[in-house]
Amino acid sequence: MEAQAIINSIASILETIQGLVWSYPLIGLCLFAGVFFSVATRFMQIRGIKEMIRLMLKNKSSDSGVSSFQAFAMSLSGRVGTGNITGVALAIGVGGPGAIFWMWVVAFLGASTSYVECTLAQIYKQKDKNAYYRGGPAYYIEKAMGQKWYALIFAGFTVLAWGFLMPTTQSNAIAESLTVAWDIKPIYTAIGLAIVMSFIIFGGIRRIASFAQWVVPFMALAYIAVALVIIGINFKAIPSMLTLIFESAFGMGPVLGAVIWQAIQMGVKRGLYSNEAGQGSAPHSAAVAEVKHPAEQGYVQAFSVYIDTLFVCTATAFIILSTGLYNVVDPNNPDAFIYVGLQGVEAGSAFAQHAIESVLPGFGKGFVAIALLFFAFTTIIAYYYMAETNLTYLFKNKPSQIWINLLRFGSVVTVFLGCIYASKTAWSLGDIGVGLMAWMNIIAILILFVPAIKALRDYEAQKKAGKTPVFHPEKLGIKNAEIWNEINSTK
Repeated sequence: MEAQAIINSIASILETIQGLVWSYPLIGLCLFAGVFFSVATRFMQIRGIKEMIRLMLKNKSSDSGVSSFQAFAMSLSGRVGTGNITGVALAIGVGGPGAIFWMWVVAFLGASTSYVECTLAQIYKQKDKNAYYRGGPAYYIEKAMGQKWYALIFAGFTVLAWGFLMPTTQSNAIAESLTVAWDIKPIYTAIGLAIVMSFIIFGGIRRIASFAQWVVPFMALAYIAVALVIIGINFKAIPSMLTLIFESAFGMGPVLGAVIWQAIQMGVKRGLYSNEAGQGSAPHSAAVAEVKHPAEQGYVQAFSVYIDTLFVCTATAFIILSTGLYNVVDPNNPDAFIYVGLQGVEAGSAFAQHAIESVLPGFGKGFVAIALLFFAFTTIIAYYYMAETNLTYLFKNKPSQIWINLLRFGSVVTVFLGCIYASKTAWSLGDIGVGLMAWMNIIAILILFVPAIKALRDYEAQKKAGKTPVFHPEKLGIKNAEIWNEINSTK
């Protein structure tokens, strides 16, 4: 009993911290940043869709960096994870169907935010001791802002968040879905994940990139295909489902109107957790790409936000809502419900599993478990890479192998324990990690956005003049981007 009391006390403390991190100011900051960057880029997330797709398949890897598509796949592996299934179900369970509308808003606005942070990562990237590109918020905070202390704090928080907090939600969701599908005990899932993860992360960045470029596109397409089948079978429910989403998003329903704040909060929180725009994660992958102009990766990474939320998250939402198999918690009483469509089932991957199972008996539970296994596992690998990049920064691009191995071992242990944690505890840890990163990175890019806008204007001007865009930072008045002198000298 004493042990259980301690566990409950820790869980309560984590929920309190989570509530403080994800308060009104952070929600407002995320939305403000998206609107501001949309205006500053003249809504490049709309104007540039054709260019996004073209650039995604352009450029090849080099001895120092990966191809644009590999960088896209690496960042997408970080974006597409348990948030696309479990996170969407939690958003609906707490915020009601209206939370999906706010996830769409975050994706639309977040595409411009992602452009800014990923272009900054490319501008201020550098090489590590192995001559591989490294970059991310810590790098551009130091070089563009000149605040080394802020960069060090960000890097330290990032190692903590991506190495030891956020992986818990991913492994927990995998264990939970496998238990629902085949009654596999979490301890067995924990052992299996730990072994496979060790093999991949000890292989280094190139093994991570190779793994991501094959697994991520396949798993996303397969999941969307099944979602289209479910929606096609339930096509008569589409008009009422869309009406429900928009009405509950603005509190117009007599019952679901009670959860309007929860809809906004959960939509923004789960949207940001899923697509990671502004969180500072994608810049790590974007910086690794071998490109001729930083704006190229800005375009590509903006498109990955759309893939994550407008396609994969929406697929999950439509699967669940079209079948009606979900529950919505009463915002005034967490032990009561204002809608019950799935008696006795907690919000999570089980919503999607039961929804598909109701349409395709004998297939749904297992399919979602397999999809979630791939989604979440690739995200775990991406998290590790980002933690290692920030560890590399902390040691001035020359960390000893001892520190790298300690991070690898610690991350594997975290994934192992995440399978065993209670679901609420795992998600509290993950949300705290996301929130801390979002606070620090969004403030930084709101201060540092000008070079990214200059890069966009420069790229568009060269394209308009019929040239192949090449980046010369000194011509744009951008300082401390010396890596581009080396890049240009080799062309």
